Amino acid sequence: MTSNAPLIDTVYHDLALRTLEVIRVTRVTPRLVRVTLGGPELAGFIDRAPADHVKAFFPAPGELEPVLPLLGDDDEGLIFPDVPPFPISRDYTTRRFDPVAGELDLDFVLHGSGVASVWAAQAAPGQKLGLAGPRGSVMVPLEFDWYLLASDETGLPGLSRYLEILPEGAIAKVFILVDDAGEEHHLETKADAAITWVHRDGLAHGEGDLLHRAISALEFPPGRPYVWITGEAGELKPIRRHLRAAGFDRDYTDVDGYWKRGTVNLDHHLADDDEEEPGADAASWPASSRRGGQGSSPHL
Repeated sequence: MTSNAPLIDTVYHDLALRTLEVIRVTRVTPRLVRVTLGGPELAGFIDRAPADHVKAFFPAPGELEPVLPLLGDDDEGLIFPDVPPFPISRDYTTRRFDPVAGELDLDFVLHGSGVASVWAAQAAPGQKLGLAGPRGSVMVPLEFDWYLLASDETGLPGLSRYLEILPEGAIAKVFILVDDAGEEHHLETKADAAITWVHRDGLAHGEGDLLHRAISALEFPPGRPYVWITGEAGELKPIRRHLRAAGFDRDYTDVDGYWKRGTVNLDHHLADDDEEEPGADAASWPASSRRGGQGSSPHL
């Protein structure tokens, strides 16, 4: 990078464990549920960047309270037990945090029998959910000539937040992969954003190259871009290679697999097999935070 290039910084936060309560549940689309959480333990929560994410801890079937890990020191992070009951956790990008109202939104995709999907489908006010993090915030200065943003449903909260903070007149090329037209919904932005919804229309999640084809057909605007693309790890490989071949600056290109078809508990902080480094939004948890029990898994 040259001396006048934008500087992307990662700010780390003290790790905290919280038990929060469901305030309300909103069906955004037929398959997207927004759960608003609150309660006294939300005090002190830090949320500073679009890619900020937390570990959500779910009650076991038939239980009312989630099992939480222990909180170790900075090097240990979260300490998971070696014997049952094990914490049941999934990683989620925060959708909205309002410290004045004392509310935190998490978006859940209803996709079958997964732990988080089943919980979100029946979530109701008064139910409990555990939370840890965010561990850190990746601060991207909004100084680029244009922005390329793309995701499937797992990255939609972060993509939506990027759109919300882009300044008026910023050029954004946006691609969002969803099941069908019924999953499209309004996204707030002041930017000059060209938003393309890409439909699977019956194609299984993690199959095909729909995002790759859409991005490959894009005529890139001039100037320095910032790229933030998330989704299924296999689907992202040809996109990553396409951008490399086009000469995109790796320092400003974050193509991050949030989940991988056929893999349980994918740690998206780790480099994929065609990456040299993890994604730029990998404000990593200490190693012990990713062991034991059910661990972390896809943003779904």
